[in-house]
Amino acid sequence: MSRVPLRRALADLPAYVPGARAPVGAAAFKISSNENPYPPLPSVVAAILDGAEDVNRYPDMFATELVGAIATTLDVAPESVVTGCGSVAVLGHVLTAVCEPGDEVVMAWRSFEAYPIAVTLAGARGVRVPVTPDGRHDLEAMAAAVTERTRVVLVCSPNNPTGPAVHADELTAFLEAVPRDVLVVLDEAYVEFVRDPQAPQGLAVFRDHPNVVLLRTFSKAYGLAGLRVGYAVARPRLAAGIRAASTPFGVSHVAQLAALASLRAQDELLARVERIVGERGRLLDGLRGQGWTVPDSQANFVWLPLGDHATAFAERCSRAGVIVRPFAGDGVRVSVGEPEATDLLLEVAAESDPR
Repeated sequence: MSRVPLRRALADLPAYVPGARAPVGAAAFKISSNENPYPPLPSVVAAILDGAEDVNRYPDMFATELVGAIATTLDVAPESVVTGCGSVAVLGHVLTAVCEPGDEVVMAWRSFEAYPIAVTLAGARGVRVPVTPDGRHDLEAMAAAVTERTRVVLVCSPNNPTGPAVHADELTAFLEAVPRDVLVVLDEAYVEFVRDPQAPQGLAVFRDHPNVVLLRTFSKAYGLAGLRVGYAVARPRLAAGIRAASTPFGVSHVAQLAALASLRAQDELLARVERIVGERGRLLDGLRGQGWTVPDSQANFVWLPLGDHATAFAERCSRAGVIVRPFAGDGVRVSVGEPEATDLLLEVAAESDPR
């Protein structure tokens, strides 16, 4: 019996592992997916309800009003903004727009789990450069990994799942070393949580370097993970190519209205971000006070480099009523959630062996 063949690349495609959920009927805090613990603001809920009345219609394919609002907020040209179903989908469009089969994409590792998937689906080959022992991008080594086949370099800052942000001076040196025809994607999904004074200003980097594209999202700080809204900021010519590679009608009308309402409520939402940053500090202080070695985090999560003990620690957390995200053989990522979740996590950590 003959079968329709699948792409050979799919045989080696790594599976994306989502953060675990609590079993049906069980009570547990879910801090496995870097979600914002706060529900949408009433004004955002109202926008979602308004949009629900029009779901029989296709959305604005180019998200014109949302693109304009983002452009105004960031002080960039609307032609430089491209929206999509979360920044991970936008990354896929970026890679599709610039990569030919066999091109190389350099990335830190461990970094965002979806990177190897997106790279493979674009027909490119991922080149992984190990992060430093404290979870930071080794930008000097990443620059050295660039070859004549390199088309894109992915820089996740703050890095998911380890937490640190790159520093402005090292990023400047990196960009000076990378050829101008190599695209550098600065993934800033967690930029609103950054408080490191040495971290770069992504928009300034974008303005100074034509080969830099920014990725941002409404999933984290803005709390719209379930509606899937992200965007890229790129030079108009690059943005046009990304837009051409995008899924038509990708961002729903409801999602567009919710993102617009979130931008209008930015002050309220960023006040919530401050509370999350404060809770992050309490979590870091608590773990370090127990003797844990924890990398700096500039995101809404912390990283425990537990190596082969990662899965066992996650199982202990689950039994205690708090669900975290293990990366087998590497470590555990703990999202910053409700204060009660922090309390539970620290109780489990206090009874475990700091490594």
